[in-house]
Amino acid sequence: MHRTRNALIAGASGLVGGHCLQLLLNSERYSQVISIGRRDLPVIHPKLDQRVIDFDNMERYATELAADDVYCCLGTTIKKAGSKDAFYKVDHTYVTKLAEITLQKQASQFLVVSAMGADAGSMIFYNQVKGKMEEHVMELGFETVHIFRPSLLLGEREEHRAGEEFAAKIMKPLQGLMVGPLRKYKPVQAETVAKAMLYAASLNQTGNHIHPSDEIQKMGRKL
Repeated sequence: MHRTRNALIAGASGLVGGHCLQLLLNSERYSQVISIGRRDLPVIHPKLDQRVIDFDNMERYATELAADDVYCCLGTTIKKAGSKDAFYKVDHTYVTKLAEITLQKQASQFLVVSAMGADAGSMIFYNQVKGKMEEHVMELGFETVHIFRPSLLLGEREEHRAGEEFAAKIMKPLQGLMVGPLRKYKPVQAETVAKAMLYAASLNQTGNHIHPSDEIQKMGRKL
């Protein structure tokens, strides 16, 4: 029998993170789930250990961030963040700092939600930031890194995102036409991304792995 492991999740208040947290709590793989965030979530579970932290001073909490598997679902938009610098801080600085600290605390797997089109050399700022984040994480030396690049995320968000909701309405009737090379552009349910993350962690692979959206769809169905 395999020993149970500890998981740490950042961003459990978000769309993918909320689903991921519930899956982690219900998984026999983990005996403890540490959730870090700016505030406590209205979730009670015997395996859940919630810790409120200041992401701008993450180093202060290093001793609290020890886990075997780290699930990073941090992310925002430039509009919500208020500026490009603020967006960069959440989607790059916080993510890479979390990776650095948890690696120092002997985490073996780091699983992170990125985005379709992530490319450090992109002329699009959003894609460039995501790409640079990916490169940084993969260069750190984790035993295993899983990067997930979903297309348009579907699901019920706490906050209103008019642009994404409009895009979802436009894309929904076109999904049946997205076959072959277009399959990777199909919108994906946030819950499917969360399931793909837990499935990937269970594979016990080594090395760096990047999962495009069509692969995420397949992985999510295997859990």
